[in-house]
Amino acid sequence: MVPSTTTTKAGEPPMMTGSGALLKSLELLGITDVFGLPGGAIMPFYDELMSQTAIRHILVRHEQGAGHAAEGYALAKGQVGVCIATSGPGATNLVTAIADAHMDSIPMIAITGQVFSTLMGTDAFQEVDIVGITMPITKHSFLVTKAEDIPATVAAAYQIATTGRPGPVLIDVTKDCQQGSAPFIWPDKVELPGYKPVQKAHGKQVQAAAEMIASAERPIFYIGGGAIRANSQKELREIVEAVGAPAITTLTARGVLSDKHPQNLGMPGMHGSVPAVLGLQESDLLIVLGARFDDRVTGKVSEFAPNAKVIHVDIDPAEIGKIREAHVPIVGDVREVILDLLPEWKKVKKTAKPLTAWWERLESLRASFPLGFDDLDDGLLAPQGIIQKIGQMSGPEAIYAAGVGQHQMWAAQYIEYERPGAWLNSGGAGTMGFAVPAAMGAKIGQPDRVVWAIDGDGCFQMTNQELATCVINDIPIKVAIINNSSLGMVRQWQTLFYDGRHSFTDLQPLDGPEFIPDFVKLAEAYGCLGIRVRTEEEVEPAIKLALETNDRPVVIDFIVSREAMVWPMVPQGVGNSNVQYARDHAPSWDEE
Repeated sequence: MVPSTTTTKAGEPPMMTGSGALLKSLELLGITDVFGLPGGAIMPFYDELMSQTAIRHILVRHEQGAGHAAEGYALAKGQVGVCIATSGPGATNLVTAIADAHMDSIPMIAITGQVFSTLMGTDAFQEVDIVGITMPITKHSFLVTKAEDIPATVAAAYQIATTGRPGPVLIDVTKDCQQGSAPFIWPDKVELPGYKPVQKAHGKQVQAAAEMIASAERPIFYIGGGAIRANSQKELREIVEAVGAPAITTLTARGVLSDKHPQNLGMPGMHGSVPAVLGLQESDLLIVLGARFDDRVTGKVSEFAPNAKVIHVDIDPAEIGKIREAHVPIVGDVREVILDLLPEWKKVKKTAKPLTAWWERLESLRASFPLGFDDLDDGLLAPQGIIQKIGQMSGPEAIYAAGVGQHQMWAAQYIEYERPGAWLNSGGAGTMGFAVPAAMGAKIGQPDRVVWAIDGDGCFQMTNQELATCVINDIPIKVAIINNSSLGMVRQWQTLFYDGRHSFTDLQPLDGPEFIPDFVKLAEAYGCLGIRVRTEEEVEPAIKLALETNDRPVVIDFIVSREAMVWPMVPQGVGNSNVQYARDHAPSWDEE
């Protein structure tokens, strides 16, 4: 192996290859774990990785798995996640995970190899313009062609990914850049002209917010994932309790305010709790903290919270006013804004209107529409009860990563989240296949916690190859497959809105073998413990065995009813006042 550094005169910066500089830069940033898959254009960097012990590299089975693992790592550990791929298809296989991180504001650095700079634009083998491809789904995409530019680029990428509204940054490094040499000069300060995220809000805006809260009769805190990114859980609880108003936590904010907190009405949106959905709908003031008025929360925007004024706090100015007019717009870090708001609230608290009638209305909704489910008459397991039992037996210190679909919504509803970082899922992009690699990344980031991947049989078949990565690298995650033999959420929509025409959503042939594939055999082939559960009596012992098994991953195949549906539900394209608590009748649907 060619050495990455050469000796220089005293006081001069060391000479390093570009790949050596890339590795050194990651070390200086405190990166300890990366996920990747080598190939021709990134080979010099992988050669460099062999010569060091500071950074642990997890060899994945698919680059998408590397990206989702980096996301899970970032979400669970609260630090930037790093994924690595080669050029061409290696880089494009990262695109889904990069888009996912972009939608959910997850700090991630994606490093890709690129063909020699002299070959770019010639349609060389495995040449793809990954910088161009990822521009719409990253905070920034860098192309590095000179070894001397690597330290400053990596430092800038880290700052961009982790400050302001977090997100993914791509660094595309040509092969000749990796092989070339230059003095290693780490920047004392990162200069990013035009990039100056606002942390502190304008004092007059904060004062106006406090006065508006005091004048409201039906205020509600609408808390989004930005509150978690801001590490604001302590301050958030203080302001919620100081004001005394109800709060809701969106899908990506679950846990930032404990589900056990008496003021937490639960999750809003298409499959939110009735008190949360109608609480927003009937409010006269939305105190929006780090949320972006996603369509899955608002329903038909023109009918969303029609009588409410809006205080909107977000670190990204582009989000304020994008969907809903903000009467008090506040650009700033959620935590910093709350710290400024608390003393302002104390000044006006005596003038605040009583919320007694508002709470009476909300408590009546809680009493009338409690979370619950009915067992179906087909003799198969109710998936909601299984997920609820997993949460009860594993507890609030565990981490739960979900795929996308019915099982995701049930996991959001039936597990109680008491802390940030306990609930990992693909919110904005809705990426099937997220759970297993994200759980793997979370377990690397938090090795002492129990980590569950709660997956559907459709999602599981997209990324289950990362179980091999888990076995080889001693990453003992637990996987619960909620196996309804179908693409459950699509099937639910087909049942409700397409007269029961289940077009291409059955994953198992109705007149063929029972299991294609057999997930228990598949788990065993990977070296995992495989368990199948069919009856109520088997549920608790299977979960107990999974929790006791820590020398390898565990896969439990829960055979559940394909007729189970996610309730409550607000159909797409209608107002949230049309929330359906259960399937009394097929809800109306006006697709837009």
